[in-house]
Amino acid sequence: MAKLKEVKNKISAVKKTRQITKAMNMVAASRLRGAQSAMEAFRPYANKFAEVLGSLAERAGEDISSPLIVPRDEVKKIHIVLCTSDRGLCGGFNANLIHRADTFAKEKAAQNLEVSFTNFGRKGRAWCKKMGFPVVREHLGIVGSRFGFNVATASGRELIDGFLNGDYDEVYLIYAEFVSMARQTPRLKQLLPIPPIEAEEVTPAGDAGTTGYLAEHICEPSADAVLGDMLPRSISVQIYSALLETSTSEHAARMAAMDNATKACNDMITSLTLAYNKARQAAITAELMDIVGGAEALRG
Repeated sequence: MAKLKEVKNKISAVKKTRQITKAMNMVAASRLRGAQSAMEAFRPYANKFAEVLGSLAERAGEDISSPLIVPRDEVKKIHIVLCTSDRGLCGGFNANLIHRADTFAKEKAAQNLEVSFTNFGRKGRAWCKKMGFPVVREHLGIVGSRFGFNVATASGRELIDGFLNGDYDEVYLIYAEFVSMARQTPRLKQLLPIPPIEAEEVTPAGDAGTTGYLAEHICEPSADAVLGDMLPRSISVQIYSALLETSTSEHAARMAAMDNATKACNDMITSLTLAYNKARQAAITAELMDIVGGAEALRG
């Protein structure tokens, strides 16, 4: 039977751990509200931007001359933008993102393609260095904190310059999509060359047979000229949206992980308290037996 002092020290240590996990849960919940508000405020803009982009692409047809949509004749260099967190203690959040990146990178490396990375977050950077993948650019202290659109603009400009200069033949983005408080899904998206923009089905009132984007945008001087300015901006929009989604997902994952840790601490305290009571009862019983035995010896 464990000594009373040992069990009491364990209970005290677990209670201190529970205080820490409770505090981290409250901090994550507070940051989650701000990150989720920013993400939900940006989603309509991103969706409308994609809608307008699709409408202009449909109107321009085959006249689009932007080099950002032209695939390479031969793909040799793959670049991956990996979004992870800077800190741990968020369950399997980073592990899921890294597993997705690892699977994709090894698949491309097996095809004798050069794979390089741009990292948002320390966890992704540490994994890349451990696996030996070259890291072209790293952005630390951004995911999980407040950041502006200028971060995505600068990163998007670097990716576009690298693509146009021939440093990358294809650019992909791996991030965590916030589905719900209990579900954050790793996503893989191609950034460059920009994949074909497919028109979504739209059914206006009174015209059940019409599909495609509604002709509601007047282009001056031409749809192709407007697309030439919007296509680079779409890269920044996608990166910024991915960072917002990843940041919100991180806080939700950490909040859930700390809540589970607090529950585990409560269960452990209950188990240790039961063990402490058993040990104390055993000690009391042993003392009583000693007293009774001594009294019987004196009486005899």
